[in-house]
Amino acid sequence: MHMRRTRRQIRPLRASGVLLAAAALFVSACSSGSSTASSTTSAATAAAVLTALPRATPSALEPYYGQKLNWHSCGVPGFECATMKAPLDYDKPGSGDVRLAVSRKKATGPGKRIGSLLVNPGGPGGSAVGYLQSYAGIGYPADVRARYDMVAVDPRGVARSEPVECLNGRAMDAFTQTDTTPDDGRETDQLVEAFKKFAEGCGAHSPELLRHVSTVEAARDMDILRAVLGDQKLSYVGASYGTFLGATYAGLYPDRVGRLVLDGALDPSLNARKLNEEQTAGFETAFQSFAKDCVRQSDCPLGDAGTSPDEVGRNLKAFFQQLDKKPIPTGDPDGRKLGEALATTGVIAAMYDESAWPQLRDALTSAMKKDDGAGLLALSDSYYERDADGQYANLMSANAAVNCLDLPPAFSGPNQVEQSLPAFEKASPVFGEGLAWASLNCAYWPVRNTGEPHRIEAKGAAPILVVGTTRDPATPYPWARSLASQLSSGTLLTYVGDGHTAYGRGSACIDSTINRYLLQGTPPEKGKRCS
Repeated sequence: MHMRRTRRQIRPLRASGVLLAAAALFVSACSSGSSTASSTTSAATAAAVLTALPRATPSALEPYYGQKLNWHSCGVPGFECATMKAPLDYDKPGSGDVRLAVSRKKATGPGKRIGSLLVNPGGPGGSAVGYLQSYAGIGYPADVRARYDMVAVDPRGVARSEPVECLNGRAMDAFTQTDTTPDDGRETDQLVEAFKKFAEGCGAHSPELLRHVSTVEAARDMDILRAVLGDQKLSYVGASYGTFLGATYAGLYPDRVGRLVLDGALDPSLNARKLNEEQTAGFETAFQSFAKDCVRQSDCPLGDAGTSPDEVGRNLKAFFQQLDKKPIPTGDPDGRKLGEALATTGVIAAMYDESAWPQLRDALTSAMKKDDGAGLLALSDSYYERDADGQYANLMSANAAVNCLDLPPAFSGPNQVEQSLPAFEKASPVFGEGLAWASLNCAYWPVRNTGEPHRIEAKGAAPILVVGTTRDPATPYPWARSLASQLSSGTLLTYVGDGHTAYGRGSACIDSTINRYLLQGTPPEKGKRCS
């Protein structure tokens, strides 16, 4: 899921459908913590382990590792851009290339240059180049930017790197408005048809690329970039899905790990259904925090000081049901009204960052008391990366393409979703039903998955810093605990607070700890917690 932020853009994670529940790529909650943590741990124990690749570079890949990048101006002051080639299919390196967009901002000094610091904002589907140029390259701590060349590559299929395309703007408008809480067989059929149309569009527009946008392939691309940049080791900061990408790199190339920060961690050992169910609980945890804060404010449309969080949730759910029956005007030039699907996405978007809560209260007040859905529509559009001209970035297309390749589908059909509804609705009375149905999207994908759940140990790697936020909606805290315990050199840093990810969000304790690790290679002491 996602909400646009000027400082940073952290993406949907896993359930990429109408209600893409996942900028988040995946999912867990810490409402109570103990049962979630134990299920996560047991899953991690059972899963296979990602196997490291041979240290020697295969001869067929040597031309890629030996290529020279032609750096040129990007049109963004201080940044350079280039295009890097990687094999479309690593099993058949001579069968074609994929061209990947790369950008960098050189170390500014003072101090000795450490090397390159690769950054990725998550998704899957978030533009790393856009993140670098709009935030990381200018907003990361000055000491870090002084000592590192700040670098980004858009993963294959994303943004500037041969983007996967599925639907045009009008078709995406229809897709995002599809009802994800079907009331009868007819509405269920309409939802299934929407998923099929989306999948068919992806297959028609990007048939070859669609088979080769996995996280493993993107991680292998990162190793080519490491070599081309002249670095012996890869240093990296990945957020949200970017933690899965970084951890995958560590699992494939443990001896090439430099300083890796994995912020808002995913648990690679969980299957798609468990990821989506646990992320659903994560959004409920975030919503409970929002609800407690909302009723303390004078402008909360969902209750007053005496209203419990559960009652706030029931009030919001009742409003969603009203919109399901009768959408309200938005003033949108393309005629879109605010129905349940767009309204739910707008609310979920604001769960990513507590700084968006005032905007959400205002948008809900306008919608519930003035029949004006413009505010919630704006939040939804920012999540889906829809611009004022009705065009969409490829975030949602890439999100589905990567997720559906990385894991077997969460559900094979509507019957399985219906059987799982009680578990999802227990995880979140507000969002559970919609997020369960949104998890059906990969069932109709035109290419088979190539990945399976697995643990990542990265034996022999240098210390890796895993960061978890206790009330993170999109990547629940137990995932960070699990990933840190899987990694042989993992250290967990905990942020006690709200929102998705922790670095650069206002905690001096978190920022100074991560900065020290990046600049000196020193991880924090075991069990360090910040607020």
